[in-house]
Amino acid sequence: MKKLKVFLALNKETKMLLVESYFYLAWARVLKLASFSKVAPSLGNQMDETSLELNPETRKTLAAISQSIHLMSRYTFWESECLVKAMAAMKMLEKRHIESTLYLGTAKDESGKLIAHAWLRSGPFYITGKEGMERFTIVRKFAKNV
Repeated sequence: MKKLKVFLALNKETKMLLVESYFYLAWARVLKLASFSKVAPSLGNQMDETSLELNPETRKTLAAISQSIHLMSRYTFWESECLVKAMAAMKMLEKRHIESTLYLGTAKDESGKLIAHAWLRSGPFYITGKEGMERFTIVRKFAKNV
């Protein structure tokens, strides 16, 4: 009940961004169920990257999208881990005509088992998946130029 009161007290713009995040997290989760070879073309130009240059006009938008994705991923009743968050944030940035690069990496955990991770970058900022990304070797990347 307390969380609902907090949500209702937010300004309209923030509420809309949170609802949009929830929607795109659901959309990304459905996409994750499909064959990756069918989904990959929609992620952008394979093995390409977008610019690392800072666009000061997008800084606030990038922070707001990152925050809303991280927050809403805790409230989904489905798994909303790194790939789902990265795809959802990429779609939200695309909608706002902001370019981004989605990275897919692999590594081995402490027991030697292969693990994977995904993260999203726009300009010099990491929108999702920054935590732990340095442990992973990039195996694929997708640039979404808009």
